[in-house]
Amino acid sequence: MWLYLAVLVGLYYLLRWYRERQVVSHLQEKFVFITGCDSGFGNQLARQLDLRGLRVLAACLTEQGAKQLRNQTSDRLQTVILDVTKTESIAAATEWVKKRVGDRGLWGLVNNAGVFHSHGYTEWQKIETCRDTLRVNLVGVIEVTLSMLPLVRRAQGRIVNVSSILGRIAFFGSIYCCSKYGVEAFSDILRRELQHFGVKVSMVEPGYFRTSMTDVQKFSELMKQTWKETPAHIKESYGQKFFDAYHDLMKQGLLGCSTNLNLVTDCMEHALRSVHPRTRYSAGWDAQFFFVPLSYLPTSLADYILTRSWPKPAQAV
Repeated sequence: MWLYLAVLVGLYYLLRWYRERQVVSHLQEKFVFITGCDSGFGNQLARQLDLRGLRVLAACLTEQGAKQLRNQTSDRLQTVILDVTKTESIAAATEWVKKRVGDRGLWGLVNNAGVFHSHGYTEWQKIETCRDTLRVNLVGVIEVTLSMLPLVRRAQGRIVNVSSILGRIAFFGSIYCCSKYGVEAFSDILRRELQHFGVKVSMVEPGYFRTSMTDVQKFSELMKQTWKETPAHIKESYGQKFFDAYHDLMKQGLLGCSTNLNLVTDCMEHALRSVHPRTRYSAGWDAQFFFVPLSYLPTSLADYILTRSWPKPAQAV
């Protein structure tokens, strides 16, 4: 019985490997629009697809980021300034894309722009900081997608939404996790609704990677600032000793971030180039071999594994 099961599993992975190796034809004629190209995954993907010969339309938040990207790429790559929290900016970017793709439509939309403002426990966060995170990471993804969707449908193209392993299992950065769980739900529904139009929707769920969001010094400073601005009665419940220990724990975790961004951008590229893209891509060894398996464990066991090394607040019972 076990032999038959092993053979079936082997055949399944062999078939998946064969299907996923099939590449879409005429890729060099196709346009891909990527948000958040100033740095990180978006910047890396824009340069990577440009080298492959695709027509990259890169959206940056700043002119400086756009200029630096243009200096690193070919004349094929074009940039536009986009703030995903502003409706007028999204509308202007959509018109800009429409003029460039024409009747061919937009083959790929990569929603990559994101922020991380959840520096500490949920109770320490300001509500405006929470709103800012949701505006960029979730509402921005939805609004950009809805604005660009007619162009993607015309090309029978691809939508690639960058989620996070924290959209699979939440254990810190609560509002960030909320935004990524929302991206997962939005993507699942969109995939099912658009299947009859020939549009395929994929999610990329990176683990821990070294980007501007996970810069250790910047993260440490913002976390200390968040604690400093936390109301005194809340700080009293946790205590300075707790904050110091938790701060060091988070800092130590960030030091282990992978510097190989290609593990993420290769997933994005596969979702755009493969005839049979995956629904979900777990990017990084930590995502594949720790966080994803952890997400299938009983909740009580996962809670214990994730929090066993956490310090206890001063007023813990």
